[in-house]
Amino acid sequence: MDGHGKEASHRLSSGGLWEDLSQQVLRESSSVSEGEEDSEDANPMIHKRNTHYIAIQRNSRYYRSMRLPSREKRKTSREAMHTGNATGSLKNNEPIKKPVNILSHKGSPSPVDSDKTTLDELWLQREPPAAAEESPAAATAPPPAHPMTADSWRNLIEHIGLLYQEYRDKSTRQEIETRRLQDSQTDPEESSPSEETPSEAEPTSTPESKAPPQISLLRNSNSRFNLWQDLPEIRSSGVLSILQPDEIKLQEAMFELVTSEASYYKSLNLLVSHFMENERLKKILHPSEAHILFSNVLDVMAVSERFLLDLEQRVEENIVISDVCDIVYQHTVNHFSVYITYVSNQTYQERAYKQLLQDKPAFREVISQLELDPKCKGLSFSSFLILPFQRITRLKLLVQNILKKVEEKSDRENTALDAHKELETVVKACNEGVRKMSRTEQMISIQKKLEFKIKSVPIISHSRWLLKQGELQQMNGPKTSRTLRTKKLFREIYLFLFNDLLVICRQIPGDKYQVFDSAPRGLLRVEELEDQGQSLANVFILRLLENADDREASYMLKASSQSEMKRWMISLAPNRRTKFVSFTSRLVDCPQIQCVHPYVAQQPDELSLELADVLNILDKTDDGWIFGERLHDQERGWFPSSMGEEILNPKIRAQNLKECFRVHKSDDSQRRKLGSRNRQ
Repeated sequence: MDGHGKEASHRLSSGGLWEDLSQQVLRESSSVSEGEEDSEDANPMIHKRNTHYIAIQRNSRYYRSMRLPSREKRKTSREAMHTGNATGSLKNNEPIKKPVNILSHKGSPSPVDSDKTTLDELWLQREPPAAAEESPAAATAPPPAHPMTADSWRNLIEHIGLLYQEYRDKSTRQEIETRRLQDSQTDPEESSPSEETPSEAEPTSTPESKAPPQISLLRNSNSRFNLWQDLPEIRSSGVLSILQPDEIKLQEAMFELVTSEASYYKSLNLLVSHFMENERLKKILHPSEAHILFSNVLDVMAVSERFLLDLEQRVEENIVISDVCDIVYQHTVNHFSVYITYVSNQTYQERAYKQLLQDKPAFREVISQLELDPKCKGLSFSSFLILPFQRITRLKLLVQNILKKVEEKSDRENTALDAHKELETVVKACNEGVRKMSRTEQMISIQKKLEFKIKSVPIISHSRWLLKQGELQQMNGPKTSRTLRTKKLFREIYLFLFNDLLVICRQIPGDKYQVFDSAPRGLLRVEELEDQGQSLANVFILRLLENADDREASYMLKASSQSEMKRWMISLAPNRRTKFVSFTSRLVDCPQIQCVHPYVAQQPDELSLELADVLNILDKTDDGWIFGERLHDQERGWFPSSMGEEILNPKIRAQNLKECFRVHKSDDSQRRKLGSRNRQ
């Protein structure tokens, strides 16, 4: 490749044709690509890796024979390329004063091709003499970044001390603290003059004195979880003085995706080697029980390993990461369907685990002993089982974080949008798989409990699911102050509200419910009564425009609290209370809250929360409940206000909305559709 560099330098310095060099290099790179494709076609195992789990260990024959030689070849070719370019020149053998712009490559980088890289660098170095004179500081700038050695990256991955559960907790806690700090800050415009005054008196700062932004993600000396800017290769290369602060933040976001995948793979490997392959556990579990408990975790682990290897290769290409979202996109489209299979089995997995703990004392004893092993770091077996669902959800958020930091209207933004869209499809399919399993069992259970006093209505349907159920007080008799004092006016009724049907019952002995009225959900109307004293507190009127007898009916119902009343009113007739469900609430300065405590939904109309979730507050009650809409996926539901902290800084709220619209800007039609209906 030195010959190509000298020939290019000679022809350019003597007025040669740049086009000839371009065509020659492109022809060579094309032939190399065709050769690689032929070699892949000749090896059928490359296309059949999904059919059987084959762990690609670092000491395996594949790793020694294929991965390591290819890395050494790339390293040698890049060093030769760098030497050739350094000795060459663009005009009369003069030294190159302007450093190579290592960030000029945008879009989705292809695998390393040394000849193509030479062409890119020659293009970058092809600057007119006047441009070099206009940037005198460029002569003293650090040299271009070099590829990270395989040994250096391998040592970094192997020394990650955090299991994925620990990483996830630390990362979300840090995100919460960052928002708290931003929310407590005063107006930046007011504080900026005082911050700029000292710098004006100081001498002009040099590139070496420019401090990079400190992104304190998992900054813990005991965690052994490095930041990108803390890597020795980054510090010694001098790139931190070249890169803009926004680019450094982007590098940290991409680096977090890579290192978190390594932590996730480490936890998956522990689940398989420590629990699944334990000989004592194998003797206790029947093969069918083991299959339900561990599902296709081997396939998930194999997909994670291939994904990590491709990310690893990208990081080794250059210490300044070009992009990772193109890799995320390819793996999401081609391999991440294994997550849907695993997560859809979650309902049966949880039930089987509880049943095994109850029915098999030997299983309970072995699991307890394995959990006490120092390798598990005090984490439970169930926390390992839910890793795949947590990871696919978190991966979507990591891509969102990258998307918020890439330059707008760039190739990298388009790639991130594509990756996010595919990940969102997988996450929705996972959620739908879980819901489908649980809904079917729930509908069968409800059907068995109902006895119809009226004409029977078929309950079980593939398009029907439960939205809310619970007890309310029905008020009867004349509305006088005297009769309101007696409790005999109130009678308990029980409501089953489905997405398309309301069933009104009375509970009877034997855990049964007698149905005495019903109506389609679309023919329900609700009306809140004005405050008429304690007896009528939390009372609302439910109107059935057409009930089971094909006539109109009204029920005066009393809830146990204000929040319970509002929750029933919104669930019964969402189209009549659009102010609580309108997507346009994000167009104004809507109150926001961030989750500081995780919450698991107890009712279908509630919303489960993860740490660091940010939500718009659409409604709140005096007894401590909030109806909110989560920004990153537009899911809506009720949750206790004690689970979050309200964001008070209007600029932070505006920034959250701006980032939300940017992430979902490619889904305008879907957004309008979501805004026209309530969360189902």
